[in-house]
Amino acid sequence: MIPARGYAAQDATTPLGPFNFERREVGEKDVLIDILYCGVCHSDLHQVRNEWGNSIFPMVPGHEIVGRISKVGSGVTKFKEGDLAGIGCFVDSCRTCHSCQEGLEQYCEVHNVGTYNSTELDGKTPTYGGYSSQIVVDEKYTLKVSENLDLSRVAPLLCAGITTYSPLREWKVGPGHKLGVVGLGGLGHMAVKLGVSMGAEVTVLSTSPSKEADARELGAHKFAVTRDAAQLDEYSNYFDFILDTVSAPHDYNLYLSLLKRDGTMILVGAPPEPVPVASFSLIARRKRLVGSMIGGIAETQEMLDYCAEHNILSDVEVIPMGEINQAYERMLRSDVKYRFVIDMASL
Repeated sequence: MIPARGYAAQDATTPLGPFNFERREVGEKDVLIDILYCGVCHSDLHQVRNEWGNSIFPMVPGHEIVGRISKVGSGVTKFKEGDLAGIGCFVDSCRTCHSCQEGLEQYCEVHNVGTYNSTELDGKTPTYGGYSSQIVVDEKYTLKVSENLDLSRVAPLLCAGITTYSPLREWKVGPGHKLGVVGLGGLGHMAVKLGVSMGAEVTVLSTSPSKEADARELGAHKFAVTRDAAQLDEYSNYFDFILDTVSAPHDYNLYLSLLKRDGTMILVGAPPEPVPVASFSLIARRKRLVGSMIGGIAETQEMLDYCAEHNILSDVEVIPMGEINQAYERMLRSDVKYRFVIDMASL
């Protein structure tokens, strides 16, 4: 076994702290990655505090991982020692179900192995994430990362980037479409950048008037304060698509009212409680309310290549590992533009 160091939550109520554990030995198809940066996702906070009711402790969070390969198995063909690599939200899947066979491993119908707070395919061995020194992953679930980019700003692409890229591609958002983005946080700011790059007219829908300047700096064409009824009236029956990135409780019906006939509202945020939807919010104009969750390995690689080609990176604040608990509190106050990233050298 390979000794590793990390930061872990021992239960749902205590702060994260240092944690020593072991990674498996490098198998024939595995790569060993020395982690350089790991993004801090809002889902890390949800799971550390057991807000989704499925937490496994001790928990080493982190699924936005960029590092350098220090060892490869004898059968590895995609990577060599010294290559940069990325790991996203999962590290394995059954590989044989319909979803896996179609390159949609994130929807594996048997067992998607999360990068952390999950178990390996054996159903017993816990997985530990990227708030750590090293990780061992099968090359099939490992991603190539460009040497020409700021790696701290690449890390959040492995979740925030693919979470917004995948639905924009699935519903073919592009020129001639009006796209509303609900929320301007870690997911929302990537949705703006990607939507604009794909040719859509992008409007940020926010409860905070103070975010307008930031939205426009990110490339948004328009901005509306959702607490201002007069402003929202201008956008009634307006949008082809709305991408809702907010994970706090809010009124879906309000945003559905802004869609055109046959418009689509896509949920990528995950509020902790169910949200009521009125039937007439959908049936009056044949609207759709759909969901999307990250992307498969091939699509995630496509996203990384797309972002490298178009120089699209996350806006980040790099922190040392020892500030993670303060970062969680700041994240709850929306006091970050737009993603915390841990410099793992500080571990």
